[in-house]
Amino acid sequence: MSDRRMHLGLFVLNTGHHIASWRHPGTRPAAQPPFAELLKVAKTAERGLFDVFFLADSAAVPDMPPEILARTDRMAFIEPATTAAAIAAGTEKIGLVITQNTTYDHPYYVARRVLSIDHISGGRMGCNFVTGVSRGEARNFGHDDLPPHAERYERAAEFCDVALGLWDSYDPDAYLIDRASGRFMDPSGIHVLDHRGKHFAVRGPLNVGPSPQGRPVVVQAGGSEAGRALAARTADMVYSVQGDLTEAVAFADDLRNRLVAAGRAPDALKIMPGLLAFVGRTRAEAEDKFGALQSLLDPTLAVAFLQMLVGRDVDLSRYRLDETLPQDLTTNFGSTQLKILQQATRTKGMTLAELARHAVGARGHWMVCGTAADIADQMEERFRAGAADGFNLMPATIPGGVEDFVDMVVPELQRRGLFRTRYEGDTLRDHLGLPRPASRWAPPAEMRA
Repeated sequence: MSDRRMHLGLFVLNTGHHIASWRHPGTRPAAQPPFAELLKVAKTAERGLFDVFFLADSAAVPDMPPEILARTDRMAFIEPATTAAAIAAGTEKIGLVITQNTTYDHPYYVARRVLSIDHISGGRMGCNFVTGVSRGEARNFGHDDLPPHAERYERAAEFCDVALGLWDSYDPDAYLIDRASGRFMDPSGIHVLDHRGKHFAVRGPLNVGPSPQGRPVVVQAGGSEAGRALAARTADMVYSVQGDLTEAVAFADDLRNRLVAAGRAPDALKIMPGLLAFVGRTRAEAEDKFGALQSLLDPTLAVAFLQMLVGRDVDLSRYRLDETLPQDLTTNFGSTQLKILQQATRTKGMTLAELARHAVGARGHWMVCGTAADIADQMEERFRAGAADGFNLMPATIPGGVEDFVDMVVPELQRRGLFRTRYEGDTLRDHLGLPRPASRWAPPAEMRA
């Protein structure tokens, strides 16, 4: 049997990923979830030996009518970099990934803040580079609308190149710190990027020392053609939206083929599909947990949430709720989400009303419901089929959904030899089994031999 092990991430979102989670008696809704509660969740994930704790971000409230928005807890997104630094101080081993926006931010500032938290955490940091996806964000940064998809990814590709170049500003042995000679650094180990491109002009070097893990882990989440191309070239980890096993295998195979074409090893990045799990001591108990949340769902909110997922340039009000989502629609917003929802329509024959109820929890991600053994069975099937290197848990409720998974599913995965029983390293790259990356300034291997 292979000694390959799963990786696990935790994607936290306010009171949980189900849109009705704030109404559930097991959650603690607040105008802004208290940091102390968030830190407890991170420590629970660390107790479960998770690889990474993931903080997403949005620079705008959801694009919904005020009377609909007033029925959700999704207006609050605590700033992830500040939060990650505080969580780093309160944890010891678990990795941290934050989302940073390539459409509205600047690569120098992003590279600097991410590398700073990498030092604060002792090398446990990763960065999820994303493009803007909402009109609300665009308007908060002086734009009338979202830039076209191709333009966003063109800028994102250059943004990532600059950030990666800045993280290579110093050779690991550049810091001599020789009091006797008075030489703090070897100037030959300092590298000026001097980037001049279409979107950015950045001289460098970065004014933060080299990463404890060689370089922060790079994460991508785009599933479009442009997103996959960028991931194959730059990413160490990919968060994917995959509900169907066949499609998940096809996505993973495609991405690994792209890695080889880009001159990288097929296992150079970790593929981590989203997973929403309802865990019970019996299947009936798990189904009751799901049903309890669905019973709290506001139908009007569900449809509005579906509209937000497909993007405002797809007007769902043109269709009756007993109709199906058309297959010929396109969007400038979340194109991957739209394709996943269209796939669910094709395979399950859902009406718009049914699709809305389906989307409120997992947003097109894979959802499982059952005992710890049931869920481990399905995770193992996908893992061994090559569809995933691990999973990014999206708990329907927080903290309960995290505690259920850590206390019931993790021990079952460990019993099967599929998941670690202790942390074997200190950095996020150690957890993921990723090698320390070579600097772009390092001499070729044949010259080092």
